Formats: sequence, C-alpha cells, structure tokens
Amino acid sequence: MTASATPLQTSRVMQIRNGLAFAAAIAFPFLLQPVSPIRNLTFWLPLASLGLVVLVWFSLHGLSALREAATRRALIAAALVVAALAVTRFLPALSLLPARPPDPLLVAVALTLLAGLGALAARLSTAATRVLWLPVALLLVLFILLKAEVLAALISAGLRALGAQDLAQASASDVNWLGYSYLAFRLLAVLRDRMTGARTLRPYGLAEFVVFALFTPAFLSGPIDRADRFLKDWRAPWRPNVADLGESARRILIGLVKKLALADTLALVALNGDNALHAHGLWMWLLVYAYALRIYFDFGGYSDIAIGIGRALGVRLPENFERPYLKPNLTQFWNSWHMSLSQWFRGYWFNPLTRALRLRDWQPMQIVAVGQASTMMLIALWHGVTANFALWGAWHAVGLFVHNRFADALKARPQSGLLDPRWTKLRHLVGVLITFHFVALGWVWFATPMPASALRVFGALLGVTR
Repeated sequence: MTASATPLQTSRVMQIRNGLAFAAAIAFPFLLQPVSPIRNLTFWLPLASLGLVVLVWFSLHGLSALREAATRRALIAAALVVAALAVTRFLPALSLLPARPPDPLLVAVALTLLAGLGALAARLSTAATRVLWLPVALLLVLFILLKAEVLAALISAGLRALGAQDLAQASASDVNWLGYSYLAFRLLAVLRDRMTGARTLRPYGLAEFVVFALFTPAFLSGPIDRADRFLKDWRAPWRPNVADLGESARRILIGLVKKLALADTLALVALNGDNALHAHGLWMWLLVYAYALRIYFDFGGYSDIAIGIGRALGVRLPENFERPYLKPNLTQFWNSWHMSLSQWFRGYWFNPLTRALRLRDWQPMQIVAVGQASTMMLIALWHGVTANFALWGAWHAVGLFVHNRFADALKARPQSGLLDPRWTKLRHLVGVLITFHFVALGWVWFATPMPASALRVFGALLGVTR
C-alpha cells in the first residue's frame, strides 16, 4: 500500500479487485474448458464446478446464511455471470466460449436445480459434523469416476445416450473436467478442517469463498492453497505498489521462460509413448533426461506464473517447487516437488493414518512402510487410475522406504565413515546424482501408456533391446 493511499481509497480499490476476481473466478472455467463432443458438456462441467463450491459453502454455513444481504448479492451476481455467458448463444460474434452454450432456458433450469441442492445442503447442515461426510463422499466419488478410464467411458456413453449421440464414439476423454482435481482438494481441505475442529477463518463469505475455490491464477495447476491462509491475504488491506508489481512481473517472466522456452522445446525430444518404441542406447537416455527436465519446467513454469499473478492481486500463493532435482535424497525431493500437493497429503492422509496406527501399537517400521506406500499410491492414482501410474507410485514408495531404513541405519552408527564431515560435499553430490536418476527413471512409468512400453524403455536404457 502506498503512503499516500487513504483507507477509503484502499477500500474502493479492494472492492474493484474483489468484484473482478469474483466474476473471473466464475467465467474462467467456462472460457478454458476443453471442447467435448458430448452436447453442451463444455458448458455444464464449469457450471458443476461453481455448483460444488456453493454446495460446500452452504453445507458449512446453513440456512441462516441466506438471511445475509451479502450472500444474496453473491448468489444473484453469480447467476448473472452464468446467464450472460449463456446468452452469448445468440451472439456468437461476441462469445469467447469454446463451444456454443445450451439454451438459456435450460441454464435457468440448471441454476434453479443448483439453488435447490444448495438449500437442501444448508438444511441438512447441523452442529453434527458427520453431515459433512456427504459432500466429502460426493467429491471422492467424482474423483474415482473421472480418474478411472473405464468409469469415465461409461459416463460418456450414458451422456451420449441421453443426447441421442453415437455410443460407439464414447471415450473417457469426452469427460475432461477442467480444474476438478485442484478444486476438489481445496474443498476437501475446508470440509476436513471443519470436521476435525482445525482453526480456520470463519465464517467465509460466499463471494470470497468462490474466489478462493476457483482462484483464476491457480485454478488449472495449483498451487493448492489453504482457505485460512488465502483469506488472510485476501482480506488484508491491499493496493498495488511498485514492489509487488515488480516481483509479480519477475515471477511471471520466469514462468514464461520455463514453460515456453524450456519445457516446450524439451517436449520435442522428451520421452513419450511413440518414441519409447523406437529409441535405444544413448538416445533413450537423452529422451528420459529431456522428459525429467520438461515436466519440471512445465509444471514449475505454471506455478511461477500463478504465484506471480497472485502476488499482483495481494495473495502470496504457496511455493510449489524448491530446486527438487538438487536434493540429496528422495525424502527431500518430495519435500520440494509439488510441495502444496505433498503437504496436502501429509496433512490430510499420512499424519492422521500414522497417528491411528501408533494408537494400535504398530511397530515404527510398519507404520512408515504403510504410511509411505499408501500416500504415494494415492498421489499416483490421483493422476489417473492406470497400471503405469500405480507402478510409478510403487516405485517411489519403495525408494522412500529404502531411504528411510538407510538413514536410520546411519544414525545408529555415528562413527560410520559415511558421516565423516570431510566427505560432506562428495556425499551430497553422490546423493544428488542418485536421487535425480532414481526420479528420472521413475518418470518412465509416468511418460509411457502401458507397462510393456515402460519395460521396453528400461531394456533400451540397459542395452538389452533395440
């Protein structure tokens, strides 16, 4: 905030920012939703995202929230934004939507239905937190349906049948729900925090909750923020200043260089399902290295751009990467790779699970093995319910367990030559090389579509197959 800005000026600037961010949070998913061959699904999926946010908010606040003028204003404003997008059906020259929206009358019916579901959720909301298991279950079921290709293909066939479209063309790719994963993580975190009694900023206003859940910079690829942390920034006095805008521009520029100059260039030679069948020897190693760097620069670039835009809006989104390929062991790698996702799983799965296992008198080694294996498997299947993703999760689960056992063994032998301070730099360098290659080889499972093609890559790396 500049020295000359008065509280009234700051308040007006924040009102403008909040209004624009609210409208953008609603409209952005509609504008970028991938086109689906299923009739009108390109419009219904973003509307479902907004519906889930409203549903969860009413589950947390109950019917009493409807008495607040701010809530009614937010609901009306959201409906108007959606209606304006629907009306572009008759104004194709002005529309920025990827596909023609459905008839506005159908949209009005859908909005009425969502309002009814929100009211039902609010009515069911009580002091008993067990009711919140209903939206939690809904979000998890949707996860499973979307991530399992067989189930997603069945959904596609069902939707095609409703629209009298060709069932033979049904595919899991028809149901590509933009941003659902990150939206679900944010909503699940809020629900679990309320259920477990964790301290959060309450109550959330509906408008600011929509901005948090559908925050435009982080909607597609994260970082995954916590509601209490996000809203603390969002509610703080804000006015653009040179320092924040300069830092914002720097992070956005870095992100663009990573994504456009590095990741997109590396994509030309990175490992994929096609070249995995033909390369061998040193060329195969080049493909694997290129993929490892590409996935980092691509994802890291998106995160930098999101963090930079957030900074310009007064929100300091959490960092997502901290030089992960320079870490000397796998544990430190996972503490610095996609940190917001790792921290989410640590807070909402690994820690509660290991606490429960300790209460059951499990042995420490068993607790570590089960905790790491289940966490890595969930992270893997979050990317998709396929054999290769599961094998990638198992690869890292085994690596983490081996490192944990090795580290404990070294601690038990303080006089070991491996711990001699004179060898610190060499030990660090060797650790970085081993960790990087373990992670890079693990990406083979990630980059190839089937176990057979991944095994073919490993064979080619070792010179066994050509």
